[in-house]
Amino acid sequence: MVEKLFRENPYLDSCEATIISSKGDEITLNRTVFFAFAGGQQSDSGIIGAHKVLEARAQGPEIYYKLEDGPSLKPGDKVNVKIDIEKRRKIMRLHSAAHLVYGVFSEKTGIKKLIGSNVAQDKSRIDFEHEGSIAEKLGDVEKEANSLIDAALPIRTYADEKNPDRWWWECGTMKYPCGGTHVKSLGEIGKIKLKRKNIGSGKERIEITLEK
Repeated sequence: MVEKLFRENPYLDSCEATIISSKGDEITLNRTVFFAFAGGQQSDSGIIGAHKVLEARAQGPEIYYKLEDGPSLKPGDKVNVKIDIEKRRKIMRLHSAAHLVYGVFSEKTGIKKLIGSNVAQDKSRIDFEHEGSIAEKLGDVEKEANSLIDAALPIRTYADEKNPDRWWWECGTMKYPCGGTHVKSLGEIGKIKLKRKNIGSGKERIEITLEK
């Protein structure tokens, strides 16, 4: 099983690794900094060796990487794994922002039924099961979330004691299961903006963007 260095240090942008398996244009590694799409979080972008990663696929605890011209790599080869750290940092900020907004929104409104989420480098979103518009509620939620960001509350991410592959995100009284990458403090997020979007009957979406 691959050692996921991004769990302990999400700010790490590269590492040396060994190819464990190679089948067609897909490989596995013994260790990696390269996050694969999971829990709604977009995959990183980057290279393994001299090869662009076309797709990173999580399957159970393993990660499979589809490479451009990948067949030239074979088990035992040593490679450098490097990600686009600017993209990663934006995703980290927006992922932590999504948890924060969910916490503030659910506490202020009592609406808790989360039915979907997505985190990319340009925005994150959280979807709720709810009848009627939530637009009038977002002003107070945005104000409270930005106030907590200004307070720069610390964020903890850690492995579950009983299941080491299950991770938690915790900040103040908020605690959610999450194996994604996050900043270490709400202050790193920066000011956010919220926008409501209707995505169908009984479904409401909050889109989250960074001011800069």
